[in-house]
Amino acid sequence: MRFMIIVRANAASEAGVMPAPDNELLADMLAYHEELAKAGVLLDGAGLKPSAEGWRIRYEGGQRRVVDGPFAEAKELIAGYTVIQVRSREEAMEWARRFPDPFKGISEDSVIEVRQLYEPEDFEPAVAAGLGGH
Repeated sequence: MRFMIIVRANAASEAGVMPAPDNELLADMLAYHEELAKAGVLLDGAGLKPSAEGWRIRYEGGQRRVVDGPFAEAKELIAGYTVIQVRSREEAMEWARRFPDPFKGISEDSVIEVRQLYEPEDFEPAVAAGLGGH
């Protein structure tokens, strides 16, 4: 089972505020990800640059449109993520509870969201076959 631990953006992350080099957040995040890697459950993880450096593709009325950032609602954006592969929802919850406060020392509230990824076996056999399933 794969899960994505999502770090929600806030005003600081959208402003590109980075923790100071001596901020213990960097050490905490590195230690957490090293622990995930040693346990063999880490698949990927990264911080994301502010939405001002990104874009969206919108599909409306059959038309495709590119919309440059920044995007207004920081609370609806993602500042970073970690993808893990574990045996159960409970194991994912246990790892998520240990996730360091992503805005420690920056005086911003933090929100972590955890979502399970779809697997090929979640789809009908014909669809799953096209996704690499059996």
